[in-house]
Amino acid sequence: MTAQRTTLASLRRPLPLQTTQGTLALDLTPRLEPPRLAPPSATADGSGAPAPGGDVVGIDIVARRQLEGWARRYAQAVVEIVNGDRPASQLVRWTSPRVHEELARRAQIVARAGVHQAGQGRGRRPVVRPAVVNVRSCFISPAVAEVSVHVRYGQRSRAVAARFEHRDQKWICTALEFA
Repeated sequence: MTAQRTTLASLRRPLPLQTTQGTLALDLTPRLEPPRLAPPSATADGSGAPAPGGDVVGIDIVARRQLEGWARRYAQAVVEIVNGDRPASQLVRWTSPRVHEELARRAQIVARAGVHQAGQGRGRRPVVRPAVVNVRSCFISPAVAEVSVHVRYGQRSRAVAARFEHRDQKWICTALEFA
C-alpha cells in the first residue's frame, strides 16, 4: 500500500500557476495602475465634451432634499395602495393617467390574491406594513428627476423606481416600476 501511495505521489506534480482561467480566459492578475480616461477623440464630436444625454444636471441641495422628502411620502403612499391599505384615487393629482391606471390595476391584482378589497384595508388579521427605508434621486434636468426607493416589507426588501416631471408647480409621477 505504501508503494502504491508513493507511486501516486510521484505522479502528482505541481502545475504552474496560470494567469487565465481555462476557457473563460479571465485575467486573474490584479491591475495596480489607476484607470485611464478616454481620449478626447473618443467622445461624440471629438471635442472632449460629454456626449449628449450623458450629462446629469447639478441641482441645489435644498431642491434635492425637498424632492427626496416628497418622493419618500409618495412612495410610501404607492406601496400602501398596492398593499390595499389606501385607495389609488388618493394619488390621482400627482400621477399621470397611465401610471394611475397601472397602479390601480396592480392594487386589484394584489387584492384578488390576498382576498380583500383594494383600498379597503386588509381586515383584522395581522399584516406587515411596508416602510420606505431610503430614497435616492438623480436630476436629468431641473424639471425631470428619477428616483430609486428601497422599501422594506418585514424581513423582505423591494425596490421602486419612479420618474417625476415638474409641471404646473408640482411633481407628477410619469413612470413607476416595482422590483
